[in-house]
Amino acid sequence: MLRRELPHDASVGRLIRLAEGRIAPGQDGGPLQPSSHWHPDVQPLCWWRGEPVGLSLEQHAGDDWLEGRDWLDRLPGDWFSLVSTALQVGAWLRNHRFCGRCGAPSSRLDSEFAMQCAQCGQRNYPRISPCIITLVTHGESMLLARSPRFPTGRYSTLAGFIEPGESAEEAVRREVEEEVGVALGRLRYFQSQAWPFPHSLMLGYFAEAASRRIRIDGVEISDAAWFTPGQLPKLPPSYSISRALIDTHLAEVGVRD
Repeated sequence: MLRRELPHDASVGRLIRLAEGRIAPGQDGGPLQPSSHWHPDVQPLCWWRGEPVGLSLEQHAGDDWLEGRDWLDRLPGDWFSLVSTALQVGAWLRNHRFCGRCGAPSSRLDSEFAMQCAQCGQRNYPRISPCIITLVTHGESMLLARSPRFPTGRYSTLAGFIEPGESAEEAVRREVEEEVGVALGRLRYFQSQAWPFPHSLMLGYFAEAASRRIRIDGVEISDAAWFTPGQLPKLPPSYSISRALIDTHLAEVGVRD
């Protein structure tokens, strides 16, 4: 569906218009504009269903433009990679207009995702920040938590950034201990997901709790509790790896939608 080869020789193709983290509605109500000639500032992005796609960064979003999360919530799952790529590349282009080494303006290279400084030659590539995201279980029960930033009633799995010199597995144990005070036994890797808010790569794990005692940090976590399959709170959106962890656990313990 999505081919990660830059259509750098294309001058005509589909466009995604992005401003302020919001994407313009296009043809048939989706995020792609009809095929048109590209202006020189268009960033070649990828191939989508055999057509070249470019990214147009614009100054201001229109009133009908939607946040990235809203697009992901309304589109079929196979669109995730396209929207995710556009959001992450857009954030990178916006944040790397100047060289981080000498401060001089940087210019885009057409052959790859790279910004190069004309003064010192430093190249900057899209930033990818590795994170862990973990569903802690104890038998059938799941430990879910709330961030102060969550919508009312929503609980999710635990997550955090991997620190320098730390393995993903070490980060799982540290984050869970810091946020809810729970020691872990066995860990099991699940899968990964690019998370473009703004540039994370989520590494998903299942973790078995050594005890059910919870001690929240009160900063990153405002509440946490054990939930049984029959009594669940409001869950994360269906496109998230957090929801995939939860749904996979429910299927493994014999719960079906």
